[in-house]
Amino acid sequence: MTSEKILWYFADPMCSWCWGFSPVINSIKDSYASHLKIALMLGGLRPGTTEPMTPTSREEILHHWHEVHRMTGQPFAFDGAMPEGFIYDTEPPSRAVIAVGDIHPETIFPYFKSVQEAFYARGLNVTHAETLANLAEDHRMEKSVFLERFNSEEIQLKTQTHFQITRQSGVRGFPTVVLQEGSRSTLLTHGYRSFEDLQPAIDQWLTPAE
Repeated sequence: MTSEKILWYFADPMCSWCWGFSPVINSIKDSYASHLKIALMLGGLRPGTTEPMTPTSREEILHHWHEVHRMTGQPFAFDGAMPEGFIYDTEPPSRAVIAVGDIHPETIFPYFKSVQEAFYARGLNVTHAETLANLAEDHRMEKSVFLERFNSEEIQLKTQTHFQITRQSGVRGFPTVVLQEGSRSTLLTHGYRSFEDLQPAIDQWLTPAE
């Protein structure tokens, strides 16, 4: 059993609190990337949804968006968001992130952030393969290469594995951050917390026991 220290970030690209948490995970990466491995686990917020969103559920989600905006200052394109007929299926953008990570592992976090920004701040439909391919192209990836991986059975299975690991880990909401060393796991946060709030706990976890 390896004793490597790993910070697992359980998130979904269409989770509004994960968008709010985006500057926090960026600060964690900037501060701790040289001290521990930081890994993304796609949680599966609403994978496989097939029914269009109802006006009531849209209002409920927009309420959460406003709350995230107030607390974190992250930008949102509220007007025209999730138009009539929109199907809130989080599997395609999650699969896209995994496909990008498969092609260029170092791009997985930047691409994840691009999908979030496209959905929340620009109002793009990130459930569409064409949108996801255009975002991959922004990260210097050939659209044809991306789409081949995105549509492959291997990446579809990898995506389901991410969702399964999340459930088996007992994670039921996002963002969730878990610190792992060997077989020992420590919950850092379940839900949004600021970097300043999390930093002392990370520092303590990284400090060797006397």
